Amino acid sequence: MNLLRALVTVSGMTMLSRILGFVRDFVIARAFGAGLATDAFFVAFRLPNLLRRMFAEGAFSQAFVPILAEYKNRRGPDETHHLLNRVATALSLVVALVSLAGIVATPLIIQVTAPGYTDEPNKFALTVELTRIMFPYILFMSLVALAGGVLNTWSRFAIPAVTPVLLNLSFIVMALFAVPYFDPPVIALAWAVIIGGALQLALQLWPLARIGMMPRFELKLDDPGVRRVGKLMLPAILGVSVSQISLIINTIFASFLPTGSVSWLYYADRLMEFPSGLLGAALGTILLPSLSKLHADEQPEAFSSLLDWGMRLTLMLTLPAALALAILAVPLISTLFQHGAFGADDVLQTRTALVAYSVGLTGLIMVKILAPGFYARQDIRTPVKIALVTLAATQTMNLAFVGPLKHAGLALSIGLASMLNAGLLFRGLRRRGVYRPMAGWGAFGLRLFAALTVLAAVLWFGMGSEASWLDQGSMARVLRLSAIVAAGIGAYFAMLYATGFRPGDFRRRAA
Repeated sequence: MNLLRALVTVSGMTMLSRILGFVRDFVIARAFGAGLATDAFFVAFRLPNLLRRMFAEGAFSQAFVPILAEYKNRRGPDETHHLLNRVATALSLVVALVSLAGIVATPLIIQVTAPGYTDEPNKFALTVELTRIMFPYILFMSLVALAGGVLNTWSRFAIPAVTPVLLNLSFIVMALFAVPYFDPPVIALAWAVIIGGALQLALQLWPLARIGMMPRFELKLDDPGVRRVGKLMLPAILGVSVSQISLIINTIFASFLPTGSVSWLYYADRLMEFPSGLLGAALGTILLPSLSKLHADEQPEAFSSLLDWGMRLTLMLTLPAALALAILAVPLISTLFQHGAFGADDVLQTRTALVAYSVGLTGLIMVKILAPGFYARQDIRTPVKIALVTLAATQTMNLAFVGPLKHAGLALSIGLASMLNAGLLFRGLRRRGVYRPMAGWGAFGLRLFAALTVLAAVLWFGMGSEASWLDQGSMARVLRLSAIVAAGIGAYFAMLYATGFRPGDFRRRAA
């Protein structure tokens, strides 16, 4: 399989999900604005998301996919299926217990993660209720992550990439049609999470059956493969949790800031997630199985070359995205969210957070390219140590920035810490001799700089004054922003082509 084609496929599915995600946020912003209800919901939703990444997408995939690839390549389908059965059974039991414990302990968890809410009884009670409804979401998503890891290892990338669409559709339908039937109305969003999780799991069952890998109940906790996955997953949970703990601590800081701060950070983060998921998550998804196979086959040169390919592609696509987010912050936010209860002040407050986040976009995505270089070698401890250093740096910067910059300071801390994380991962791969840069980086950098300069000029002069975007109608904003984005994309890639870049230079076969 051509990895560039696989990237286009995964990115295309992710783009569909992200577009629907913006529709979802538009619907939520129009219905609820940025206030008590949305602050409560976003804090409540962040907790199951933390556990989802601990037990599901992040940590589980990092621990499971390299071992699954090893079984598939060396031990045959029968042993591989037994491994899948036993890992799925163990994962389901553990996550079900964690979910039940979380439902019971929700009030205490909210006191710890959003202590500022304790002074507002209505907000605190609503957050507790929403969290309890959504906790079972982690069970669905753990099984979705398991199914996605299997399908990706079999180079079936499209279905796992499209599953998030169902969560967004669930949000949209519930927000548009079910809100009047709930009291308070925001409860509809919590049930949308549960419905979306169940739909995502259901979508992946048939593809698993087609490749003969439908998991069955098989409890054998002393299985060597299960123990290896568990051994790798413990540090992986810590590593993934570090970034999520950083977000939780940011929420703690934000809970003491003016009402709306949590929501402004959320909407800025949603815009950051678009290129992050489109590029970082997609590249990480397609790289990990191939890197795992190259390591299992003892091909270090090909391993290093594949990392080099991923880094160049990341920089070529991520740097213009970060630049565009910073320059077009007000046009993007006003076009997507300035409707109904979401006013001009909300746009400007979200803008400051988005500009701060954009500083670290390249680092955030580069982490998703560099970290698989460790995971594929079944070395999870090194990224964990680096993540702990990053966490300490983030909180130090939070203390320094939150006073003068308020919620934007919290976003800036995340952005700068992402750059630090990527830099430390890069240094670790170089020191171990795992990654050796290919020739041509100097010329690559000069060509990229020239294209970015042209892009910045086109976007800056095309945007005009920020104030003009706040007073325009919705359709005028959409048309104007579309024209600017199209002109920027055209200018950027035209300059790349003029300086010698060709699409064929980035074709790459999967291992």
